[in-house]
Amino acid sequence: MNRPRILLFIPAYNCEKQIVRVLDSLDRRIMSYIDEVIVVNNRSTDGTEDAVKEFMRTHTYMPLRLFRNKDNYGLGGSHKVAFNYAVHEKFDYIIVLHGDDQGNIHDFLPVLKKEIYRGYDCVLGARFMLQSRLEGYSLFRTVGNIVYNFLYAIGTGMRVFDMGAGLNMYAVDALKDKFYLKFPDNLMFNYTMLLAVPYYNMTMRYYPISWRETDQVSNVKMASQAVKVLKILFDYMDMPASIMGEYRDIPRRKYEYDEI
Repeated sequence: MNRPRILLFIPAYNCEKQIVRVLDSLDRRIMSYIDEVIVVNNRSTDGTEDAVKEFMRTHTYMPLRLFRNKDNYGLGGSHKVAFNYAVHEKFDYIIVLHGDDQGNIHDFLPVLKKEIYRGYDCVLGARFMLQSRLEGYSLFRTVGNIVYNFLYAIGTGMRVFDMGAGLNMYAVDALKDKFYLKFPDNLMFNYTMLLAVPYYNMTMRYYPISWRETDQVSNVKMASQAVKVLKILFDYMDMPASIMGEYRDIPRRKYEYDEI
């Protein structure tokens, strides 16, 4: 059986201190499974882009490409840029690894080495399984996430160990009809992707990961996000077909980028 073509997508926004650490983590063990890496810069206002360009200059052997969104599309919008690219370029799988160095790509080495991803539409990194490891993550946020995981488990009828960590893997075949285009362009994107799993009869499994918070700057406004997350769930529970509706504040016809 031929090895599948795997794309690694790294969304980046104002993470100049962390993005090089993420890129440095892509050693030979990881890159033996990865065919191409794309960093999608969502109009960062700091030195993120320059840091990636310097890394590319000194690591010419790495199949790394740098994209800059034509507008600030948000985290969800950057996902759409990468998903569209994976579909267009006929990759078999796409891995999402956030550029802020909270997740560790090496946690997915067993997933890649043992090809655990085969037979699943998505393998989602989980911060709250028994085998997971958290560093610098407050008890308050841990308990809050577990409560929300429980509520989403009730709403979806499936076990939920994480609603949106920064390390996930998707089969590109499951993305070809681009059901995700109307999903939120902001941080809510992962929650609608989770609800899409039962609605579109996708196959999924969780895999435990490590997660750390050190020098990262959070873009999450917890109070307002908590309300929005519940509204998305309650709307889905009331009418599952709502997942096909328009979630974006600014509907866009295209998600365009420039290659740097």
